Amino acid sequence: MTAKNRRRWNHNIHYHPRILRAVPDGSRRALDVGCGEGMLARALRRTVPHVTAIDLDAPSLDQGRAYRDDIDYILGDFLSHPFEPASFDVIASVATLHHMDAATGLTRMRELLRPGGVLAVVGIARDTLPKDLPRVLAAAAAGKAHRAVKGYWEHPSPIVWPPPVTYPEMRALAAGLLPGSRYRRHLLWRYSVVWHKPRD
Repeated sequence: MTAKNRRRWNHNIHYHPRILRAVPDGSRRALDVGCGEGMLARALRRTVPHVTAIDLDAPSLDQGRAYRDDIDYILGDFLSHPFEPASFDVIASVATLHHMDAATGLTRMRELLRPGGVLAVVGIARDTLPKDLPRVLAAAAAGKAHRAVKGYWEHPSPIVWPPPVTYPEMRALAAGLLPGSRYRRHLLWRYSVVWHKPRD
């Protein structure tokens, strides 16, 4: 299925506003980790003057570059690319952390964020069955309703399934690596983590 009324929708896009609301006022530099074809990066660019977007999937980046905007697209591994430490005011990531070791990824994001900056992650984790069955059924019903109204846009990036980390494990990782972060589990098979890096 594709977008209806020329507006894309899927479970990741549904939570883009959560990322965008977390962008601090006055942000000058943003990093989109696992940017795919750049939909979130383009949204970030509306308020942040310099946006860097990195991904390992060349075809997705080619789609992003076709928009002819001034986003700095990088084909490379976020974990090893030579970014300057503490060089971004906001770091965003949607449905990417489960493609790597989550602890390593969060640690790297923490290092690249400047003091006073914000890290905003929307991620995918693994359900624990049968405990999570009511959540799964509720998500399936809500997702079906959204699709009926909005259609469904299938992103071009590679998919990793099942996610290696459960929701409780992800919550514990965030609490341990990002003290004071806000973790929330969402209805449509996603969680979010928002962290303000201390200025000291």
